[in-house]
Amino acid sequence: MTDTAYDVVVIGAGIVGLAAARTIKMRHPQLSVAVVDKEPDVGVHQTGHNSGVLHSGIYYKPGSLKARLCVRGKALVEQYAAERGIPFEHNGKLVIAVDEVDIARLDELERRGNANGVAGLERIPGEAIAEFEPSATGIAALRSPATGVIDYSLVARSVAGDLTSSGVDLRLGTEVTSVREDDNGRVLVHTDGATLAARCVLACGGLHADRLAQSSGLQIDSKIVPFKGLYFRLADDSDIEVRGNIYPVPDPRFPFLGVHLTRRIDGSVVVGPTAMLAAGREAYPGGRKSMSDVIDALGFSGLRRFLVRSPVSALRELAYNIKPIYARAARRLVPEIRSSDLMSGMAGIRAQLMAPDGALVDDFAFAESARVVHVLNAPSPAATASFAIGEVLADKVEERLKR
Repeated sequence: MTDTAYDVVVIGAGIVGLAAARTIKMRHPQLSVAVVDKEPDVGVHQTGHNSGVLHSGIYYKPGSLKARLCVRGKALVEQYAAERGIPFEHNGKLVIAVDEVDIARLDELERRGNANGVAGLERIPGEAIAEFEPSATGIAALRSPATGVIDYSLVARSVAGDLTSSGVDLRLGTEVTSVREDDNGRVLVHTDGATLAARCVLACGGLHADRLAQSSGLQIDSKIVPFKGLYFRLADDSDIEVRGNIYPVPDPRFPFLGVHLTRRIDGSVVVGPTAMLAAGREAYPGGRKSMSDVIDALGFSGLRRFLVRSPVSALRELAYNIKPIYARAARRLVPEIRSSDLMSGMAGIRAQLMAPDGALVDDFAFAESARVVHVLNAPSPAATASFAIGEVLADKVEERLKR
């Protein structure tokens, strides 16, 4: 016996799930849609724990989903924010090369950015860096004036308001325990208080995406490994000037962008993040540490292989929890920064899909069955790309509703 039946049930009230539900309802107002999330509010996890950067699309391999959806998604988010009066700003980004090793990598970023259609990309010499970021130094930089900042929590809450106004059931505080397709062409979503039936289910489970997929009977070899990103905040009385986004040239072996400085939409400056194994999938400061999550991650062959291959990187990220070491890393970009400039800041947890061989899955990834679509991997720039990811997911839902 089911409590309620819908055409579409979306699991997950992060910005990706909300954007997908919005697109579905806008295209098909007659459909009955529900969004289900175990938290009491929307955007509680990755959506609400990030630096708020509107990525322009420099980093991503041309032709990848990340490249295509980041560029389109940024335009869609900015259009939506302008229509709703949500503040955002194009404060620009400098990706700075600090040594000769970085130059070839910077060349590749420039090639990718141009191939992805990033507007206004400009290569600048080291002596020109101070014109844009007076506290930063390097031997060359790639400037992206279109990079911006926004508060994704505000976007998520606004979209949630749109959904309820359009008749979507927003079922918060409702934890999904399993997803099963039955023999009658329905999907049964079992929760802690009800069973919902749907013609199609879209699962945007974030930190629990792999477990949701497994609950629906899909065989998933890869696993979500939670990486904690720790940020410091630049002290209000610091003499360091940060006008926009100051980034290092990233190591191409990893999908993490390295310690960087970002002036957020509220004017505060954050420095970070780190990327170390989290003590649980929801182990935010003061939050839900989980030894079972840690054991689960360490028991995964992929993580063990990753750690064996990258011990220096793993130890470095662990050391970044020590503020003087963290400040030293930031001094590669901003030489005058000191430990006293850094105050305790926020922390987020990145849901990173890892393959059994230890490879970090770099692109957005989905797992699909006849009537269920799972978003398995949606790390950065998923917030920037969220409205464009929502279009892709709406397409997949439409295909299933036609069957």
